[in-house]
Amino acid sequence: MRAYRFLVTGRVQGVGFRAYVQAEARRMGYTGWVRNRRDGSVEAVVAGLDSSRADFFRQRLQHGPGMPERVHFESAEAPEGDDFRIESTY
Repeated sequence: MRAYRFLVTGRVQGVGFRAYVQAEARRMGYTGWVRNRRDGSVEAVVAGLDSSRADFFRQRLQHGPGMPERVHFESAEAPEGDDFRIESTY
C-alpha cells in the first residue's frame, strides 16, 4: 500500500485542522494519522492513495481551516492500523 507524508505550514494549529484532515481522510477511505508538531506545523501520514490522489489530497489540505501556506508531500512508509487517527504532538 502506498503512503505519503504531508507537512503543512502556516496558521494550522488551534483552528481544527487536524480534525479536518482526519475527516477528509476517513471520507476518502484512507488510513494513517495526523499530529501537531512543536514548530507550529501539522504532519500527516496517509495510506491508500496513488500519486494523483495524493496531489488531490494536498489540494484539499491547502484549502483547510486556518491559513495553510505550504503543503509539502513525499512518499512514506505506510503506517499500521485500519483507521485514521489524531496522534499526540511531536
